[in-house]
Amino acid sequence: METKDTTQQSFPNRFSFEILERIPGHLGRAGIIHTPHGDIHTPAFMCVGTHGEVRYVSMEQLKEICAQAMLSNGYHLRGRSQEIADAGGLAKWSGWNSPALTDSGGFQVMSLGSGIGKVVSMDREKEVVNAPKKERLAIVMEDGIQFHDPFTDQDDFIGPKESMEIQCRIGADIHMAFDELTSLADTYEYNKEALERTERWAQISLDVHKQHRDDLGYRQSLYGVLQGGRWEDLRRSTAKKLGQMDFDGYGLGGAFLKSDLGEILKWCNEELPEGKPRHLLGLSRPDDILIGSENGADTFDCVAPTREARHGRLYTKYGYINIEKYAGSLDVIDEHCDCPVCQAGYTRDELRALLKSQDPEDREKYFTLASIHNLRFTIRLTEEIRQAILDGRFEEYKQQFMKDYYGFSPKGAANEKKNTNKQ
Repeated sequence: METKDTTQQSFPNRFSFEILERIPGHLGRAGIIHTPHGDIHTPAFMCVGTHGEVRYVSMEQLKEICAQAMLSNGYHLRGRSQEIADAGGLAKWSGWNSPALTDSGGFQVMSLGSGIGKVVSMDREKEVVNAPKKERLAIVMEDGIQFHDPFTDQDDFIGPKESMEIQCRIGADIHMAFDELTSLADTYEYNKEALERTERWAQISLDVHKQHRDDLGYRQSLYGVLQGGRWEDLRRSTAKKLGQMDFDGYGLGGAFLKSDLGEILKWCNEELPEGKPRHLLGLSRPDDILIGSENGADTFDCVAPTREARHGRLYTKYGYINIEKYAGSLDVIDEHCDCPVCQAGYTRDELRALLKSQDPEDREKYFTLASIHNLRFTIRLTEEIRQAILDGRFEEYKQQFMKDYYGFSPKGAANEKKNTNKQ
């Protein structure tokens, strides 16, 4: 497996995006995002290092599996942001030394209960409810979000100004504007109100970001974040407004049913400027990445590959497996996989034994091996999608991948394997 060099400082003070090839008849494309800390060849998956590191996986191991970029969390790193600035920014402080992105922290704050509904099933809207107001730890205000931090047991506040100052101290190559995430339980009227607030916050984010984006000696870039729930008029309207603003790219976010993903991306990306990159926030299922790539998303992130790995769910060409069911199996996780774990010959039985062990060192070893495998699977998927776009065979690749992984082609979804319902 050839390791890509993403540390070359070819663009020390600039951010740009070039499109190399498009998917005929669709919004998808393959390209390159140039950042101060290296290039990102798209479509690409960004590994999530919430606190500036990916749990149980070293920076050297990330390089070995061809990771191109890391996403960290502005909310969780806010208390160390000055320390990170003093070290020269996130890339140097973390030892990653490659492209990095930080989110605004808005999702984490909103998740404390301001209005993020409990999702019982992503495909059953009627079972989604918001937390009662008396139980909420976060309150949306005009200039930001007042919240009670359960980690420090202190009251705190983050708005667009604070978020931009925090992210510019952290110093990733790409930042996300501060936005208000609504839930599936929120009405059209509330989504419209929240969207208007997000658009006001977008302008504040831009203004404050411009004051600090060069503080660490290289140009930090800012993506606007699109909300609007599941409504076409809101999605298209905000895409037009943010598309006319001076953002370097765009984050595609919001709460919606999984079945609506492709349509919502189409609404947004038909309105956004084509020459700027788009990041799909928080999704990494193979079908999500395929749908996202087809409909104009360039980069992706999610904690699922590592989180699911720690719980025994490992990805293979023919769908995921639960490693706990493979006692005595001498097979590797996936004979088609080029990750270091499969190439080293670790058997399913060996991995199961590590996971079930009472020895903390054994379990930590399992967490590392399983995380490496799932991350490499997801990264390789984006690499293959990219190559298929460049070769003009995306549709063929998508059909074959879906047939292998899910047991059906996109045109025959009724034959979906039962195990996909667990996703």
